[in-house]
Amino acid sequence: MDWSRLPSLSALRAFCAFVQTGSVTKAGAALNVSHAAISQQLRSLENHVGTPLFDRSSRALELTDEGRHLARALEDGFSRISSGVEALTNADAQRPLNVGCTPTFASAWLMPRLAGFQAEHPGIDMIVSPSPSLTDPSPGGIDVAIRYGTCGWAGLECERLLDSPLVVIGAPSLFKGKTPSEPRDLIAYPWLEELGTTESSAWLTQHGLAEAKVRSRTHVPGNLMLDGARNGQGVAVSTRIAVAEDLSAGRLIAVFEDRLDAGYNLVSRPGVQRAPLKAFLRWIRREAAKT
Repeated sequence: MDWSRLPSLSALRAFCAFVQTGSVTKAGAALNVSHAAISQQLRSLENHVGTPLFDRSSRALELTDEGRHLARALEDGFSRISSGVEALTNADAQRPLNVGCTPTFASAWLMPRLAGFQAEHPGIDMIVSPSPSLTDPSPGGIDVAIRYGTCGWAGLECERLLDSPLVVIGAPSLFKGKTPSEPRDLIAYPWLEELGTTESSAWLTQHGLAEAKVRSRTHVPGNLMLDGARNGQGVAVSTRIAVAEDLSAGRLIAVFEDRLDAGYNLVSRPGVQRAPLKAFLRWIRREAAKT
């Protein structure tokens, strides 16, 4: 297709609006422009095709045979465009909202609050995709990811949702009244680490214990890691938000705290956000403000 030979879309829209409404004034109102702008677009279209599209011998504009031929072609074309856009728009609006986050964040913070969102927006279906791996939001995939860190993911928009440092935790029954005072003291304990993450290893490395041999290391899903920590099965690294209730109730003890500048962030693609995502972001920001 030679795009350079086609008239401007504005001129074609003005022509179709005139044909549909039968009036330059009504066509302007339909397109939210002045009647003078419509008249200008119609003359521009005639100049482009090089043939009269209107019979101006009377007070009211009448289509010529060429004008009627073009009107039929454009009616079919714009109808197809409208149907295609509407189908895509409806399909996207009806697609479930997909939220990506870690299993720990999902079980400890998001799921206990999610009934409130569902009560406010009963028409929005949701998928919560818990995974320790970073999955970028993408068209037709995850709409928003809730990631832990300090932002800085290239090509994505990032907004701080909740501040939450990392804490090294264990149950009182694990420490037996002898709370570790130095990072090296933790080598003597078994460790629990969330599958697919390296937070425990990174914490040990950060404190000069990369080569240290801990008593044992067990890799489990995030929710089982916290269950194990509560039951005194080992030391774990978590975010303070994820274990806030456990710390308050005394089920867990935070023996060390790091990454005071980190937290959970809303990560999304730049550009237009569909309505279900906008509703979710408004809701989760309100919930975070209450935390």
